[in-house]
Amino acid sequence: MQQCEAAPQARIKNFPVSWFAVVMGLSGFTLAWRRAEQVFGLAWSPSSVLLWLTVAVALTLLGVYATKLWRYRSEVFAEFNHPVKQAFAPTLSIGMLLLAAVFQGVSEVASFWLWSVGAVLHLVLTLFVLSSWMQHSKYEIAHMNPAWFIPVVGNILVPIAGVHHAPADVSWFFFSLGLFFWPVLTAILMYRLIFHPSLPERLVPTLFIFIAPPAVGFVSWMHLVGHLDAFGMILYCVGLFFTLLLAVQIRSFWWLRFFLSWWAYSFPLAAITIASLIMTQQTQDSLYAWISTVLLTVLTGVILMLLIRTVQAVLRQEICVEGH
Repeated sequence: MQQCEAAPQARIKNFPVSWFAVVMGLSGFTLAWRRAEQVFGLAWSPSSVLLWLTVAVALTLLGVYATKLWRYRSEVFAEFNHPVKQAFAPTLSIGMLLLAAVFQGVSEVASFWLWSVGAVLHLVLTLFVLSSWMQHSKYEIAHMNPAWFIPVVGNILVPIAGVHHAPADVSWFFFSLGLFFWPVLTAILMYRLIFHPSLPERLVPTLFIFIAPPAVGFVSWMHLVGHLDAFGMILYCVGLFFTLLLAVQIRSFWWLRFFLSWWAYSFPLAAITIASLIMTQQTQDSLYAWISTVLLTVLTGVILMLLIRTVQAVLRQEICVEGH
């Protein structure tokens, strides 16, 4: 495997924006454990520790990427205009939106500003990406992968903290935008997966992103309407189906080489775990409690594995190679 150049400057130059998927995964993990503490009445609070771990990672990554922007602005612009890498740019704004949810009940001021900046930034990035898609000369069907959900479907996340910080109309605007583009992109992506060559190895983990739109959609829907109804049930069931669909293909993921894209496993699993915990609260059904427990256990194991593999890759100077 090609190694990074030894100089720290070279590693900063190759530092990808997709690193912020780590913030998404850790934020989702924190929110999942916080919900579990509420649902199961846990006497201990792992989410308190996870919150500050997530903040420390987020600040570190933001500092490094800000340094890259300062020193290698052309590299950042190239990344934001790349037909594949561009889709990961909004992981920065989504990370802020998730941190806003993490800080609810801890610091409302921090939550408000994280949400406000994150929502505005995500709208700007959504408009940028959609404009790029509509007026282009560089995209081919082979560039399409599940990460394309991130820029526009990521808008579904806004209501999770947004209902506490702004008029409901703002949350409905973002939710409607994400909900509209979810089936559009799903149809295009299924066509690409069925009738065209398989995804490159480094992008195979992004298949887990299929879980996120319906699972996050369910969580946001519950924040918007406040009770379980037929549409919420549909969203949850679709998210659960995609989880099962990917679970039966686990052997396809087991022997993949490590790429930073492995973090695509984390947030979707966190989203369906949180959705299942909400279902447990709403229905008081032991079936959903069992599903939640299994998913939380799997999520915890996946996060620990990802942290270990990421630290190993950093120490081996493998992360900054092309494709990570």
